[in-house]
Amino acid sequence: MSIFINPILKGFSPDPSVCAVGEDYYLVTSTFSYFPGVPIYHSKDLVNWKQIGNILDRKEQLPLEGAGHSRGIFAPTLRHYAGVFYMITTNVDHGGNFIVTAEKPEGPWSDPYWLENAPGIDPSLFFDDDGKCYYTGTRPNPEGPKYNGDWEVWLQELDLETMQLTGVSTKIWAGAMKNAIWPEGPHLYKKDGYYYVMTAEGGTGYNHSITIARSKTVDGHYEGYKNNPILTHRHLGKGFPVHNVGHGDLVETPDGQWFLTCLASRMFDGYSNLGRETFLAKVEWEDGWPVVNPGIGRLIKEQDHSLPLVPVERQAHYDLSEDSPAFMYLRNPLMENYDRQSRVGWLRLHATSVTLTDLASPTYLGLRQQSMNYSLTTQLDASNLTIDEAEAGLAVVQNDRYAIRLVISPAEEGYTARMITRVDGNDDMVGKVTRLGELLELSFIGEGQQVKALVKDVLSGSEVTVAEMVDTHYLSTEVAGGFVGCTMGLYVTSMKRSDYADFAWLEQKVNN
Repeated sequence: MSIFINPILKGFSPDPSVCAVGEDYYLVTSTFSYFPGVPIYHSKDLVNWKQIGNILDRKEQLPLEGAGHSRGIFAPTLRHYAGVFYMITTNVDHGGNFIVTAEKPEGPWSDPYWLENAPGIDPSLFFDDDGKCYYTGTRPNPEGPKYNGDWEVWLQELDLETMQLTGVSTKIWAGAMKNAIWPEGPHLYKKDGYYYVMTAEGGTGYNHSITIARSKTVDGHYEGYKNNPILTHRHLGKGFPVHNVGHGDLVETPDGQWFLTCLASRMFDGYSNLGRETFLAKVEWEDGWPVVNPGIGRLIKEQDHSLPLVPVERQAHYDLSEDSPAFMYLRNPLMENYDRQSRVGWLRLHATSVTLTDLASPTYLGLRQQSMNYSLTTQLDASNLTIDEAEAGLAVVQNDRYAIRLVISPAEEGYTARMITRVDGNDDMVGKVTRLGELLELSFIGEGQQVKALVKDVLSGSEVTVAEMVDTHYLSTEVAGGFVGCTMGLYVTSMKRSDYADFAWLEQKVNN
């Protein structure tokens, strides 16, 4: 028996959807306003995941102009049927619900099939034994919501030839609780002659939960499980270290074992800077219903695992002369601003006047923040920044109103490093070092909710602290709001379009 540690995907990895293809497993998560969209991961054991690409890697698939940080792509579902992969999701501001397909999980993926007359969000697909495909989604009560969150789960057949809905739209479920709010993330399954619809409800916060219902026919009547919810942490108290548990997806192994992936948030001094992450739980079926982690009934940090573990390499050091599927950009980036040709072995980031405060695409290359105990370091050449207002360096971004950055700017004598916090839209300089050289190493050192900022002159070897014990609890969902976790990476901006900065590498280490 092996042991695994939750979460299985650390950092900003919400709304996981998983499918099995033989002995291989594939998983996707939401990306909201980040590009490329919907990372796809591969695993042999449901624990160790390697990112093999991003499904939405073209602007034609993923228009994000003007999208707020927590808009864009909501809740993808990944399924495989008859040799084809299907990913269905919602672009909430640009087109609504759509499907893309591929023969191989790493792509290429098709252009979107935009679905007509498919209101709401969180779509999913179910392929029945007779070859029919059914769409499930969640939408506002068609009679008019009677309260905030008065939504319902609905079902309709999908024509796989036209990639459009056909037939009658049918309400099948509205949640297990009386006056349930936000029934969402529905998935449909079939087992032992029953159809099961599993949903999240209670809102994707502290009251989040997973509930289930079943029917002998695909369009209902669905009967709720008397022991609903099958998983939640809302009864464990706010001092429990994992909150917001919900939005699950079931997967069966070739030998008949069942598991559940879901989202949850790790709390650090009462705040969840990392956002919603992906967790794994064991499922047993009793009397025709799923039981999550029997005898325990909650997510477990260290858990026995019946599948042999197949480790994958964890990358910490990124050679910026090469692209990586882990790299994230805000909205639709201008890729000519990310230049790997002009200086061999370096990444040249061309400045624009767009900043991290704008709902546009600044010159920013990020990674998911995976730990509260970390170091983030880069080496940059700032010699081609020419005006005082120019900035190049590191940033940790929650959204356009909440971030921190350690940036270099030119000055009359050398270069200046500044540590800047952005809280509720207001910038505050909390540290400054002057008379630096042009070739520098910048570092953030995170220890829980506090961060230290360092700058090192590469030629002289001297290192100085720009700021320390900088509080970062505001880079959390509890303060900043929304649905995203933090990303961290490289940033350049200047009002002078010809300005740029060269970066040699980026290193993100997790310090346990």
